[in-house]
Amino acid sequence: KADGALRDALSIFDRITSFSGKKIRYSDVIENLNVLDYDYYFQITDALLAEDAAVILNLFDQILRKGFEPDIFISGLAEHLRNILVCKDASTLALLEVGESLRERYRKQATLTPATFLLTALNLCNDCDINFKMARHKRLHVEMALLKMCYIHRAVQAAGQEKKTIDLRKDPAPAGTNGTNAAQ
Repeated sequence: KADGALRDALSIFDRITSFSGKKIRYSDVIENLNVLDYDYYFQITDALLAEDAAVILNLFDQILRKGFEPDIFISGLAEHLRNILVCKDASTLALLEVGESLRERYRKQATLTPATFLLTALNLCNDCDINFKMARHKRLHVEMALLKMCYIHRAVQAAGQEKKTIDLRKDPAPAGTNGTNAAQ
């Protein structure tokens, strides 16, 4: 949260210790810093992979009710998806700056998540973030991005089917045969 600034980190630590007393708990820290728990991002990603739009919209509603801004959420989701992508290759695993237990959760989700899904979802997060300020209805803007992410797999399948259909419509006759088929 301090973005590498030691003074800010010490100030945050002092604030948390005065808020929490002698025992600092994870839940107190994320509440005090107004940080969205990683669990939400893991749940959202699981629901995206399951194409469960209702769960996604309900989780996003819970997040908004906790007071988190939609643009901060979408930025956090992009970071989460990036972390999953980093875990897909052992050579880039060192780029993941989290504790060991969280690293293991990312590894597990990375095994379940296709790279094409991650890249497309990251692109949708980026588009949502870029256009967020211009959107009139901010919540709907983020919800639409989440719903598009929810159906990435179907869109890829549909695009593949469309390509096959287009390929079948092409004239299969080789040049110089006047379009006649040898079987005719």
